[in-house]
Amino acid sequence: MQRRQFVKLCSVSALGSLSAPVLAADARPRLYGRARLVDATGKPITALSLPAERNFIFQYPFEGTPCFLLNLGRPTVQSAELRTADARAYRWQGGVGPHRSVVAYSAICAHRMSYPTREISFISYRPESTPQNRYAHVIHCCSEHSQYDPAQGARVLAGPAPQPLAAILLEHDTASDELFAVGTLGGEMFEQFFAKFDFRLAMEHRGHAHAGVQGDCVVSELDQYCRQQVKC
Repeated sequence: MQRRQFVKLCSVSALGSLSAPVLAADARPRLYGRARLVDATGKPITALSLPAERNFIFQYPFEGTPCFLLNLGRPTVQSAELRTADARAYRWQGGVGPHRSVVAYSAICAHRMSYPTREISFISYRPESTPQNRYAHVIHCCSEHSQYDPAQGARVLAGPAPQPLAAILLEHDTASDELFAVGTLGGEMFEQFFAKFDFRLAMEHRGHAHAGVQGDCVVSELDQYCRQQVKC
């Protein structure tokens, strides 16, 4: 979303978000460090250059918390009314970019917190349907077959997940077409995630998993990020 749109969305909650503990789960928009999305060479990722229906991954808002960046290749809904597992309502404002097709979500499954690692990923965006997945164009976690609709704020379509994936709020600079991660929306699970996987995350991120992301944020294709993707 454009900067003025994001500020408008967050105006009633920005002060509370900045002063609250950063690991607390919350359905309100929450501001974190503003991070420009770039490729491995430092070149900015732009909305128009992002390939459609391919999995990209980056770490935000902490060094150890993975997220999906997706160009769905079609406009998303303009807004979606959603609820967290504890019934807190929030409104997702749709995709960004010239075609409103670019979205980002936490890659931590809302059921058992499966997430992409360097070795393996049980969760990813699937453009096609399969025998285990009657829906196409969804984020599918093969651990327990939770399926989320990225065009509707990662609404749960199937499986045991109790809430949508937390959305990563994006800014789109209309002049440069660059993308920035600026916050989150929905049911954050970072506190639980760190509690469950802290030792593993410390090893994976050399002790910096809890560090906040600012400045440039490197985006990689999931095929390059992890060695194996489980398909189901």
